[in-house]
Amino acid sequence: MTKTMKFTRRGLGGLAVGLLATPALGQASAASWPDRPVKMVVPFGAGGAVDTLARLFAQRFSEFANGQTLVVENRSGAGGMVAGAFTNTQPADGYTLMMADIGANVVGKELNPKLSYEPLTGFTPIMQGAILHAVMIAHPSVKEKTLAEIIAAARAKPDGFVYSSAGVGNISHLAMALMEQQTKTSMVHVPYRSGSEAVTAVMRGDAQFSFPSLASAFPMIKGGQVRPVALGGDTTEQLPGVPSASDAIPGFEAAVWYGVVAPPNMDPALADRINEVFNKIAAVPEVRKAVEEVQAGRVIGGTRAEFASFLKSEHDRWSKVIRAGGIRTE
Repeated sequence: MTKTMKFTRRGLGGLAVGLLATPALGQASAASWPDRPVKMVVPFGAGGAVDTLARLFAQRFSEFANGQTLVVENRSGAGGMVAGAFTNTQPADGYTLMMADIGANVVGKELNPKLSYEPLTGFTPIMQGAILHAVMIAHPSVKEKTLAEIIAAARAKPDGFVYSSAGVGNISHLAMALMEQQTKTSMVHVPYRSGSEAVTAVMRGDAQFSFPSLASAFPMIKGGQVRPVALGGDTTEQLPGVPSASDAIPGFEAAVWYGVVAPPNMDPALADRINEVFNKIAAVPEVRKAVEEVQAGRVIGGTRAEFASFLKSEHDRWSKVIRAGGIRTE
């Protein structure tokens, strides 16, 4: 039975006062944020590129956030969507944030139609953090030296190669899937829980290839345990002589990116305050230098609207790859 709600004149007056007070309360909350530690959920295990970036932000957080700390919490699984599902249900009070990733925050519903949330509308975009170089790596035993030679060998022997990724729907997976589609080749995909694990799989010889962030692979590249084959985008001084994949596959492009999101329906004033704090961190010269030198990338920053637009463009692009490849996490 539905109960009929009766408003008295006094009750309506109280409701009006409450509605008028809401913006002021939101502004007060934004101005005082944070007054306790803030949790940053990372959708992959420790040691990967996104975890490293989160901890880099955490080191400087207190300087711009009333002396409060940013506590990194790793919640890996399902290509980032375990963390996404958790963050999506948290209060939008500014005390639970998440490092955004393509799987959890862009294409999750394409990967799993039964996902409990909508990636593009299930979060409040805060700021794009960084774009990192992606690099295709190979185990030293792979006799083919160039990407063109690898493509030719893969065409000659479908499913003859194995590649690792940081999870189904992660950019390290989608980059290889895009390569397969553009070159009409087929390889066996083995997903792991983080970029560092995917690189380790190649190092051990459990997979011949992977397409992680350069940050995740660089120590193994320097040590000669894995070999760089091609970069997902422009060339970089950190890997002199390593070509862009687009030299062998015209139009190919793949990069690793991360950002900051909050639970849905956050008060705009509070979201702007959080954006302000993270932009201040992103402007610190030491932070920018660390991203460039340690993570082989560049800090982006910017407005909430710019990040929302970027997420939409990534969704439109990579959803086509997912559908064409019949990729699913169910």
